[in-house]
Amino acid sequence: MTNLPKTIMLIGVVLIIVGFLMQFIKLGRLPGDIVIKKENATFYFPIMTSIILSVVLSLIFYIIGRFR
Repeated sequence: MTNLPKTIMLIGVVLIIVGFLMQFIKLGRLPGDIVIKKENATFYFPIMTSIILSVVLSLIFYIIGRFR
């Protein structure tokens, strides 16, 4: 349980970095993302964006886990 605070801080730092980078990288309008526009509503489902973020975060956490 002594590693819990470090893990929470690490997750926070990763989220801050990802949030900062998302302002400059235009994720969310990739080919493969589903956008359905009707008269009064828009449905947006970011499939490719989710897959790319999942792969990137998995690699980051794998690398971090290797150095522990």
